Amino acid sequence: MTSQSNGAAFTRRGFIGLAGGAAATTILAACSTGGSSSGGKPIKFWNMPWGSTAFNAEDKKITLAYKPAAGLGAATYQVIQWANFTQTFSSAVASNTGPAVSSGGGTQAFQFEAQNKIAYADNLLDSWKSNGLYDDFLPGLIDTMKVDKGYAAVPYNLDMRVMWYSKSLMDKAGATVPTDWQTYLDAAAALKKIGVYGYGTAAGAGAFTGGHILVSWMINNGGGLFDENHAPNCVTSANIEAMQFVLEMVNKGYVDPASSTYTSDNAQSQWKAQKFGLGWDTAGLAQNVGGTVGPDLVVGSPLTGPSGKKGALYFPNNIMMYKNTPSQKGSEAFLTYYFQNMKPLWTKGTGIGLPPLKSITQTTEFQASANNVKVIEEWQPIARTWAAPGGNALFLGVTAVDGTPAMDTFTQGILGGKVDAKSALTTLENSIKDTLKK
Repeated sequence: MTSQSNGAAFTRRGFIGLAGGAAATTILAACSTGGSSSGGKPIKFWNMPWGSTAFNAEDKKITLAYKPAAGLGAATYQVIQWANFTQTFSSAVASNTGPAVSSGGGTQAFQFEAQNKIAYADNLLDSWKSNGLYDDFLPGLIDTMKVDKGYAAVPYNLDMRVMWYSKSLMDKAGATVPTDWQTYLDAAAALKKIGVYGYGTAAGAGAFTGGHILVSWMINNGGGLFDENHAPNCVTSANIEAMQFVLEMVNKGYVDPASSTYTSDNAQSQWKAQKFGLGWDTAGLAQNVGGTVGPDLVVGSPLTGPSGKKGALYFPNNIMMYKNTPSQKGSEAFLTYYFQNMKPLWTKGTGIGLPPLKSITQTTEFQASANNVKVIEEWQPIARTWAAPGGNALFLGVTAVDGTPAMDTFTQGILGGKVDAKSALTTLENSIKDTLKK
């Protein structure tokens, strides 16, 4: 996996939506153990392969360097592969053989919180107010983890959805970088004249970014999928207007007709072949495309929707603590150490998503990427979670829309251009309600 998330989007967020009937994965490698336990039982830390092969090697190094205070346990390190990770965690947590601390799917903490398996992070976060960590988080991030009983997790890395354009193709087409929906149509029309698509996206196997961007258009217009009571509320004027806008682009030929079948690799190939001149992807698109085209790709500024609002969908991946721990104090002490020492995961270019801490975004290494800086400075402050527009704090119900059949069907319908906006949104809302009843 590569920088700032790539095609396997579900691996970073969806949890129960993709469980299906897959068999549980056996954890093959033995746990690696850190320094002296000082008499306490070890804290098991399970982490995912969030980036390139360099990521877990550096992450393991950081984890095993932890030296606990007297009476607290050292940390052990285990990589959990994305394949069947839902069953790996579910089986382990149910049998009380799981980790004390872990990352995982971005909505995973809310699933386990509903099962009374999560140790809330309130005391940990309060302790960080005295050492500067609490105030180091980017705006609004901590609040996305708040549920009724407390904080279900701690933000860890950000998976963003942003607008990209090819500078050379835009120049060739005489197109202006869009600032709102009308100028987006104008730019797409200009690109079409030179045989280039102006709405680059992908919605095939494993490429859930296509659906994410549809919801981004809704949020950009002041809409979204849930109301303030966490109930599905898809059939709104803001959402209908947003989907009519996308359907207009489909019908005008600004969207590659094969987009609904494209994997993320297929979409990156279209950017590389200069068939996409404007579109939407993760914050890591330029690095994923690479070659001579990657440096030509630029992050645009957030658009202003017809409502006069700005907004986009994003995913604050997180680290959670479990009640099944040898010591809650030990879990919190390890996480404090980890967040104080995780900077190399970004400064050494291991490919993990965007950092949650302001101090990391201010490093020389991070500031060297103009695209990354723009995403943090312009997109993160206006980005919203699945909970929009009713709120920004995640909750169990969002697992019904992330990488689920309901969202896939909706996305395929819109990008195929064979549906009307209101009917598609009505079907989506009913499907979400049915899922939440189960």
